[in-house]
Amino acid sequence: MSGNERESDNADADAAPEPTSGAAAIAGIVKRLPNAPGVYRMIDNAGEPLYVGKARNLKKRVQSYARPTGRNNRIARMIRATAAMEFVQTATEAEALLLEANLIKRLRPRFNVLLRDDKSFPYILIAEDHAAPQILKHRGARKRKGAYFGPFASAGAVNRTINALQKAFLLRSCSDAVYDSRTRPCLLYQIKRCAAPCTGEIDAAGYGELVREAKLFLSGRSRAVRAELGAAMERAAERLDFEQAAVFRDRLSALSHIQAHQGINPQTVEEADVFAVHQQAGQTSIQVFFFRTGQNWGNRAYFPRADKSLGEAEVLESFLTQFYDDKPVPKLVLLSHDIAERALLAEALTARAGRSIEVRVPQRGEKKELVDHALLNAREALGRRLAETSNQVRLLEGVAEAFGLDETPRRIEVYDNSHIMGANAVGAMIVAGRDGLAKSHYRKFNIKSAELTPGDDYGMMREVLGRRFSRLMRDAARRDETGDDEAMPAWPDLVLIDGGRGQLNTALEALAEIGIDDVPLVGIAKGADRDAGREKFFTADRDSFMLPARDPVLYFVQRLRDEAHRFAIGAHRARRSKTIGATPLDEIAGVGPGRKRALLRHFGTAKAVSRAGLADLEAVPGISAQIARTIYDHFHEGG
Repeated sequence: MSGNERESDNADADAAPEPTSGAAAIAGIVKRLPNAPGVYRMIDNAGEPLYVGKARNLKKRVQSYARPTGRNNRIARMIRATAAMEFVQTATEAEALLLEANLIKRLRPRFNVLLRDDKSFPYILIAEDHAAPQILKHRGARKRKGAYFGPFASAGAVNRTINALQKAFLLRSCSDAVYDSRTRPCLLYQIKRCAAPCTGEIDAAGYGELVREAKLFLSGRSRAVRAELGAAMERAAERLDFEQAAVFRDRLSALSHIQAHQGINPQTVEEADVFAVHQQAGQTSIQVFFFRTGQNWGNRAYFPRADKSLGEAEVLESFLTQFYDDKPVPKLVLLSHDIAERALLAEALTARAGRSIEVRVPQRGEKKELVDHALLNAREALGRRLAETSNQVRLLEGVAEAFGLDETPRRIEVYDNSHIMGANAVGAMIVAGRDGLAKSHYRKFNIKSAELTPGDDYGMMREVLGRRFSRLMRDAARRDETGDDEAMPAWPDLVLIDGGRGQLNTALEALAEIGIDDVPLVGIAKGADRDAGREKFFTADRDSFMLPARDPVLYFVQRLRDEAHRFAIGAHRARRSKTIGATPLDEIAGVGPGRKRALLRHFGTAKAVSRAGLADLEAVPGISAQIARTIYDHFHEGG
């Protein structure tokens, strides 16, 4: 071998190795993995999570990804994009299943099934931290002492039930502060929806009996409660106390109203969640029904994001672990489709709940009827969604034609500003796509520039667009991270600006400064006398134009503009309210909401606090000598 050849070989050896991705990168990782359960994350070159999975044996599972064959398109794309992997070893596979669900919800990897609507469920709370318990709607952590009943499928279902329960049991719904300040009964007492314990219209024992009956009813003892009320009504009638009998009659009627609006009320199922899944046209619908204390407390439809290659059972399995990541689990979970790891799911849910949880696929009887009913609702919900999506796609195609776009837009962004004489200025962005308004993508921008002239709408739009697209440019890889199967890409295919030629030119200049010239922009100017239907549209490459008065695309664009206006006004009002509630006390280190309330309660106003002496400040409950000195020094430069 010649010297030159040896030098060439040494140079090759010293050169930095090319970064690997795909199966080669995964193969290099396998050697270091344990034969133990755990969770793995697949990560792309940009550091974004691609997929989160769990395994009974990490080494064997990851080794399977390094094999060159036997992959469907989804898995093959995922493997090709993988540049690195991260791992968490767990004690058991059930623990890995729970951790996997938590990471999927937090990281939202694009190759996992994603639970898109994950709002918390409302409950009914009968609060017991007061001598006269209050009935109210509750969301979130259960920190307040009392009895919780739920979950209910929607806030509307809770509100309707509480309204009916007030008529049936006359429980108070006012806050403790309002209760303690009453000197005479309120309107709810006059319309027979509260027993008015605040002013002694009912004694403590009588009100306690109403609370007991309400708890019994919400605990599934509705027949016993109805029997007690019926007997009380008959006794009142026998002693010719027809006014009292009428009260019991009205309460019974209210109970009947509650149960009449609950639909199916099973006889053999005390506590269960029922899940049914249906797929059609590449989309998945999952219907969830809640049964508690033998009563139907509503249902909700979900449309998880999932690859078209995944079957119904696979989507349902991944959905269930995410669904119960932060929700209480009933004793029984009923499924329309059997899932591969049903026993493991039951084990994991049992470990989390601290009591036995059963996951079943019923084959006969009332439980099967409940599942079939949920499945019917899943089919109907998906049918409605597909019809709405079809209409939406036609509208988007019309938008492409009206504004000369090369392709049907998948993401439309609409921008608007809101302020009063330049004060509390807020910019707003709403987003729409083939599924309609995408509220999880909405953004608001508090105008920050101190150089803007108050009321300068052009300057506000320049700042908003500059901040929005600069952030996208900082992560340019996101522009290509979504494939054709993504309904909502990161970058907009069309930007609508509320304003005429001036606003459009400002927007074009703002994007040009960032180096963006390929995002279509359209300005929407209100018609003469601000009449809807007479809007003029402005684009960079043509004269202003109008759409036909009854064009569906015109109505669609009007709805988008109005939604952006509504969102901008709401953001502005929220910021203005926050400013109105601000006081000089907010600027003092160590004075939080509790101490702020104590000071204002003691002195009345922030101005009075600023004038108070050191001894007066130290006399306020909860204000230590050190904090009092801090507050005093804040308002007195000379100390």
